[in-house]
This record gives sequence, C-alpha cells and structure tokens, in this order.
Amino acid sequence: MTTIDPVAPAPDDDLTAAGVGWDIDPLLAGASVDELLDRADDQVRAIEDWRGRLATVDAAGLEALMCQLADLEDTLGRVGSYVGLRLAVDTLDPEAGALMARVQEQSAQFATRTVFLELEWSALSDEHVTDLLTDDRLAFCAHHLANLRRYRSHLLSEPEEQLLAEKQVSGGSAWVRLFDELTSAIEVSLPPEVAGAAGLGDGEEPVVAGLEQGLAMLAHPDRDIRRAAAEAVTAGLAPGLRTRGYVFNTLLLDKSVDDRLRSYPSWLSARNLANEASDSSVQALVEAVTARYDLPQRWYRLKADLLGLDRLADYDRMASLAPSETQIGWAEARTVVLDAYRSFSPVLADAAQQFFDEHWIDAPVRPGKRPGAFCAYTVPSHHPYVLLNWTGRTRDVATLAHELGHGLHALLARPQGVFHQTTPLTLAETASVFGETVTTNALLASLDDPADRLALLASSLEDSIATVFRQVAMNRFEDAVHTHRREEGELSVERFGDLWFAAQTDLFGDSVEITEGYRTWWSYIPHFIGSPGYVYAYAYGQLLALSVYARYAERGPAFVDDYLKLLAAGGSQDPVSLGRIVDCDLEDPSFWDAGLDIVAAQLDAAVDAARAAGRLA
Repeated sequence: MTTIDPVAPAPDDDLTAAGVGWDIDPLLAGASVDELLDRADDQVRAIEDWRGRLATVDAAGLEALMCQLADLEDTLGRVGSYVGLRLAVDTLDPEAGALMARVQEQSAQFATRTVFLELEWSALSDEHVTDLLTDDRLAFCAHHLANLRRYRSHLLSEPEEQLLAEKQVSGGSAWVRLFDELTSAIEVSLPPEVAGAAGLGDGEEPVVAGLEQGLAMLAHPDRDIRRAAAEAVTAGLAPGLRTRGYVFNTLLLDKSVDDRLRSYPSWLSARNLANEASDSSVQALVEAVTARYDLPQRWYRLKADLLGLDRLADYDRMASLAPSETQIGWAEARTVVLDAYRSFSPVLADAAQQFFDEHWIDAPVRPGKRPGAFCAYTVPSHHPYVLLNWTGRTRDVATLAHELGHGLHALLARPQGVFHQTTPLTLAETASVFGETVTTNALLASLDDPADRLALLASSLEDSIATVFRQVAMNRFEDAVHTHRREEGELSVERFGDLWFAAQTDLFGDSVEITEGYRTWWSYIPHFIGSPGYVYAYAYGQLLALSVYARYAERGPAFVDDYLKLLAAGGSQDPVSLGRIVDCDLEDPSFWDAGLDIVAAQLDAAVDAARAAGRLA
C-alpha cells in the first residue's frame, strides 16, 4: 500500500497534473458534429413514422421503436457529450460555446418532433401497457417505459410540450450556461503569503488564481492563511454577485412557471419524481438529518479545541489537522487510489486503470475551466470521462477516488444500454462515496502514527458532514429561496445572503462563527442553478453508501460480488429493489437513523484518535 508522504515535495508538473488531459475525439466515432446531427435528423424522420400507431402496437413493434430511439439517443448523446466536455475545459472559448448552442438548438428541434411518443405512450391503458412490459423482448427498456407513465398527470398537450422544448434553449439552458461562464471566469487575488503557501509565485507579490485554488487554501493549517484566502474568495465573488443573483432569480421564476403548468405540488416534486422517491420519503430524510445537527456541532467544538481556538470561524471548518501541509503529486495519488480499489476488488482496479491509461481524465486547473469535479457518463457505446481541478492537496485524492467511483458505475452498467445505464440521483452517489470510503480506510490501515490517523479520520468525518449535513442545509436554503420567489417575488442579493445565513446558522448553531463575507458564498454553487433540488441526493447517497460499506465490513470478500451486481444493474430497477441487492432496506423508516449512527461512530473514532495522539485529555 502506497501512502501519502507529507514531507517530500512533488515535481511541479506532477503536483499540478500538467498534461493530464482527456481525448474526446473518439466520441464522434470518425464523424463530424454536422454529420452526426444529419444522422440524428434521419433517425428522427424514421421515428416520426410511428405517429398514431402506439395505440395498437404489439411487443415486437414496440421493441423495434425502442431500438430506433436507442440509436437516436446514442447519436445525440455522443455529439452532446462532445460539445459539453469541450466547453467544460474552456468555457471562455467562443467557438466551443457557439457549437454547444447549435447542438442544443438542433436537439430541441428533434425533441419537439418526437414528443408525441411520450404523450401517446401515456395515453395507453394500464392493461395494454402491462401486457407489453411483461414481454421479455422489452426487458432492455421496461423500467424506463414504466417510469415514463409516472409523469402522466404532469404532461401538457403536444403543442405546449413542443413550445416548452423549443423555448428551453433560449430560456433555462441559456441562463445555466451563462452562470457556468460567469463562475468559470471568477478570479481570486491571493495575497503574497497565501500565494506562496499555495506554491504560486515567489511569495512576494499577489497572484491572481482561479476560484478553486482560493477555496483549496481553506484547508491550510495556518489560520492567517485561511483567513486571508477566505477574504480573497469573498472579494473575488463580489464583482459579479448581482449578475449571478439575477440569473438565480430568473431560473427560480422559470421553474415556478414550469411547476405551475405541470401541476407539481411543490418546488421539489419534479426532482423527487425523477429520483423515484416520494415527497414524504424525502421529507423524512431531511427531518432525520436536521434532527442530528448536534453531530456536526459537536465536531466543530472539538475541532476548535484541537486547533487551540475558542470557536471556529467559517473559514476554519476545513483546516487540516495534519502535522504539516501535504502536497500530493498526480502519480502518487493515482497509485494510492488504484491500490485502494484493488484491495477491495481487482475487477474495479483494472477498470479504473483505464481512466489513466486511455486519457479519460482532464485534471489540471486552467483559466476558463469549469470549477469543481464531475463524471460524464456519455453513452453506453462509449465510455465515461472525469473532470477534476487538481490542486495537489490531500482532499484532491478523495475527489479522484470519488469521481472514479462514478466512472466505474458507468462502466459496469454499460451493458444495460441507453435506457437503463444511469440510476436516479438518489443512488448516483453510492459508488462514488463507497470508493472514497474504501480509499480512506485503506490509507487508515497503513498509518501507525496517531497524529496521521487523526488527520485522516478528521478528513473522512468532515467529508461525511459536508455530504450529509451541509447538503441538507443547502436543501433548506433552496427550499427557502424557491418559496420566497413564489410567494414574495424576486430576491435581492441581501435576501439571498440572509436565507443562506439562516440555513448555515441552523447547521452550525453556536459552534461556528459565520463571517460577514460568507453571506455571499451561495453564489458560486452550480447545483442550485443547473440541477434544482439535486443536493439532498448527496445526503441520501452518503448514508446509503456508508450502510453499504457497513455490509462489506460485516461480510468481507463475500460481499464484493453483490456490490458489483449493484453497479452492473445501473438503473434497470427501482431504488428499493437495487438496495435489496446489497441488503439495504430503503423502505425501513429507521434506515436513515442507521446511516447517521455510522457518522456518529466516525466522530467517536476521531475523538479516540485525538486522545491517542495526545491532543485531548
């Protein structure tokens, strides 16, 4: 097992993952974007011949139609993934932006021409649908078709559906793209001492860096560095704050109009329906988590003691407890993560190796690159890609393990095909969190020094707190802003800040001081903009993944096959059925409490490690 060396510096190119870029040209399969769009047009023409025929379709006919649709999805998925990934690495490239816009416009036109299919399918009788979906020839799309029927009461007429599809390109999608471009262009002027600590510049002059590099410095062990970095981030967010607030307001209104037209009872109902989760079950999750806010508050009070502070400030929350600042090179991180995956399953490790060997990862920080990290599934006939913003920090190793978990889920589920490869968001984080947990625990097993174990246990606990409690606090913020926009109208920047402050205060209690600058930090979070309602899925996935890992701890190697079956199943079954594969009962009301008890056990382990390291009495 390779461990991270907190002392030895990494070469600059390795530390920044210079040259680690993806090759997305194979997505086009030797064709041009225009050729693929022309192919899609021909495929749509063939599908249009089915208009008016679904009422009498038999299983053989429906199989033929769904195969045609799968081919269309593959074509559009390839070209859409290509232009999206190209823009993600340089949102400031006008040519890439124009290409993305053209593909979106064409795709919207294709959607308007095929919208009749969902309407005709939803109009069929339950008896006819049941007869069709029990035919083995439709197994490759049965769950997908059954799910479409769940939207029956929220569909509009065909002209209305066509109009909404056409207007989406110049409406919601356009505002989301603008937000991505605005946040990708945010610059943070790091003071000399912060720039020097980040390995940027000579430490004598301020350095202009990207938002990700500024945020990464919040983990620095020196409080003065953290404070200065936070102030720099706040200053960097200020220039475009009102514009980003206007974008958010516009999308809040856009969603409220959609929800009203489609008769959704709440702002979150559409997301819950897509996640195959009831409104009541999601509310139960939120209530279970908010009822245990004492866990993060207890940790933050303990961390203040460990750092020698009376009370943490918001910029102290991610402070490293490691005895020295760690720098991790790309090569070392790759070995750490692959070794961890191999300790669990050679099958997963060999699959993960492909991401490195075959250029499926884009890692370096660059001007104009989209912030954060993600895994793009693309299409089942191709392979996924991973985007990172590598800053050479310990946290980046966990992010790499996390995104590779997504990638491995996508790879193993490819045989499910275009209709069943992806899971609802509520299960989408399971493989990523599980992979991150495997990596952390493999590293823990290799550490003997109590101080090193404390630092890693603290990092793991803080990941759980961020994923479960912080994401639910973000859900509470979202709930507040959507409700305000619908009941009271447009929100001012100050009002956004007030609601953000209130949600964060509920989370932290009196354990963390929220600084004035932190009131604007809602304004760079992309999930609020592009995926409203998404964030609770992180908590759902984290608690599920921890429970899945607990099953592994109980059963050992015998569990591995079941876990691989779960990943290979993709989204071919509903979440409850998928959970049963790994012996998790998502219908049990106490399920969330069991996951939260695991987080509490992580906290107890961190306390024990702090005592062993001589940091507590």
